[in-house]
Amino acid sequence: MEHKKQYKGRPDKGRRENERRFERPATPRAESEIGNGAVIGRNAVRELLRSGRAVDKLLVQSGPREGALVPLVGEAIERGIPVVETERRKLDALSGGAPHQGIIALAAEKEYCSVEDILAIAAERGEKPLIVVADGISDPYNLGAVIRCAEGCGAHGLIIPKRHASGLTPVVSKASAGAIEHLAVAKVPNIATAVENLKKAGVWVYAAEAGGSDFRETDMDRAVAIVMGSEGEGVSELVRKKCDYVVSIPMYGKVNSFNVSTAAAILLCEAAHQQRRNK
Repeated sequence: MEHKKQYKGRPDKGRRENERRFERPATPRAESEIGNGAVIGRNAVRELLRSGRAVDKLLVQSGPREGALVPLVGEAIERGIPVVETERRKLDALSGGAPHQGIIALAAEKEYCSVEDILAIAAERGEKPLIVVADGISDPYNLGAVIRCAEGCGAHGLIIPKRHASGLTPVVSKASAGAIEHLAVAKVPNIATAVENLKKAGVWVYAAEAGGSDFRETDMDRAVAIVMGSEGEGVSELVRKKCDYVVSIPMYGKVNSFNVSTAAAILLCEAAHQQRRNK
């Protein structure tokens, strides 16, 4: 049976090229919808950093940095918060015309947890871990839909990377239809390292990609983490090599792929069914 590419995302070629040029700042569509996820101006950003609240990234106007911008950027880097240089026009659009003074922070909609916290949730429930690993999903609507699928299937948590991916913005929250409030989300510096740590903790890791085993014939009645790849690119080669298995969804129609959230729903439903069928 031929296994074709599983899914592709929403962004078009021009959008992906723009993201590479500016180290993947928030996209124009997301910028107009982020709303209260944006903390605007130097004083507001300073207080946000002092509060200890989770911050997805710092957007800083391209060019020489001076004055209060320097210590703010330094503190963000020290805390491991991604700092993204972007054009003034993008900051203007995101701030809605309010004075941004060359800096805007994108605050997370909820606090992130650790991978260990996710494993602890499964242990507290007396269940085999069921975890989703998002390897660079950049579209906030896709990420929100994946969160909704994961929570609906009883998953214990989601793992996302710090860079080159969507964080927990208000758009993601809205797209999740409230599921974000019930699912633990860990943000890690490196997905490949997170996969290695999951394996050390006894979790079997499955990459959702073309050319793998039929998911219906794959044993997932165990501690499971399913890696869903980025839009257009899929699971990165490095992460794929570190996974225990590659699983695929057979395609029978004219199209050769599913949207990432659709693929996640199919695989998570199967894993949840296998984990629970003998209870």
